[in-house]
Amino acid sequence: SVSPQATWCELPSRVLLVLTSQRGVQMYDADGSTMVFWHALDVPELPAAHSVFARGIAAAGGRFICVGTSFGAVLVFDIPPKGTNVTLSEVLEQHRDPITDIAAEQGQAPDGAGDMVTADDSGTLCLWSSGEEFTLLGKIPGSGCTCSSVALWNGIVAAGYGNGQIRLWEAASGRIRAQVSAHARWIYALDLAPLTGKLLSGAEDSFVHVWKLSRNPDTDDIEVQHCHAECVTDTQVCGARFCDPAGDTFAVTGYDLSEILCYGPA
Repeated sequence: SVSPQATWCELPSRVLLVLTSQRGVQMYDADGSTMVFWHALDVPELPAAHSVFARGIAAAGGRFICVGTSFGAVLVFDIPPKGTNVTLSEVLEQHRDPITDIAAEQGQAPDGAGDMVTADDSGTLCLWSSGEEFTLLGKIPGSGCTCSSVALWNGIVAAGYGNGQIRLWEAASGRIRAQVSAHARWIYALDLAPLTGKLLSGAEDSFVHVWKLSRNPDTDDIEVQHCHAECVTDTQVCGARFCDPAGDTFAVTGYDLSEILCYGPA
């Protein structure tokens, strides 16, 4: 079964707690006390073996929350500044495989780079520009290996894969700029610290790594540097997040773990 997801979506006017599951999409006030919106998944005609679920959540374009589905569609919800009048404003249909993750730009997007990336089970990435209508700017074909997690920072797409690799792409051109054999097993989580460009990766191999992304001012090359490694003994890491915008502290959890482990400077 597919694990439910929970994400705080920060829009300029409000913060919503968004939950996805096999039943659909739920949106709550930030403290979880009041349900603002509920969207049941419309099931296309699929063979019985296919499960239906929502997965991948991101706030984009100042007033939208985007949610991925198992049938490859990305649902775009228009969020009012207050109240419950949430509407499904658009459905983006460029993926043919289940959506795995969605990320919005966390830094400053260069010209032509777009401000959102979507990923699917085949490893295909789609780059979007948000607005009244979302525009597809480019598509990076998958190589058959699942892209399980994506992040977007200053026009750099960081993608984590089922084979343990992290690949860095140029959002504007779709060109691959770096590839790192980061983990021995499936990467389950990537997160980005917007102030510093630190990248956090957590995987089934029980390791959590911190990397630093940067652009060389002379060549404009994307550079990646390893900063820190942490082994969470006997734990398949399935969740990892920075706890501050500079990426000095991070939290980790794993399968069959009933606690969240927090790491920071000594």
